[in-house]
Amino acid sequence: MSTTQSERLRGLLEPLVSARDLDLEEVEVTPAGKRRVLRIVVDSDDGVQLDACAELSRAISQTLDDTDAMGQHPYVLEVTSPGADRPLTEPRHYRRAAGRLIKARLAEGGELVARITAVDDDGLDVEVPGVKGRRPTARRLAFKEISKARVEIEFNRKPAEPADTAEKAAGASDESKEEA
Repeated sequence: MSTTQSERLRGLLEPLVSARDLDLEEVEVTPAGKRRVLRIVVDSDDGVQLDACAELSRAISQTLDDTDAMGQHPYVLEVTSPGADRPLTEPRHYRRAAGRLIKARLAEGGELVARITAVDDDGLDVEVPGVKGRRPTARRLAFKEISKARVEIEFNRKPAEPADTAEKAAGASDESKEEA
């Protein structure tokens, strides 16, 4: 896809996407036999529901039909949300991944696997898991220190127990001791 076509499609579609409080993450046209596939990737802080993708797809389809942005050649339109293996490239991607485990390639070399604990405009705070029984350590990473990052899929992660639940459980056990 030429840069001008990409810029033209992005300029055409951005207002449609933004009007629905979504972010336009990617516009990609790829050949598929005699057709092309126009893949539009959208996201938001709250995720993207299937109904929102369907509604946006109808609006994009109508807009593309009303313009010559895709030319006269047939194409298939796909409107989707990013996959779990999507690279983290923007601060909003890291913000949306808060609490998740990431694998980051550092600009200075080496890799780091850590859990995102906080994100701001300059970078992120992470918790690096301890090795061989050691406690996790906190670390600050500026965005410029990260050359590449992705969320690591966790299948066995235990949910964090809220502090007030732990305190209530401890209080309940103390009360039961007093009754005994």
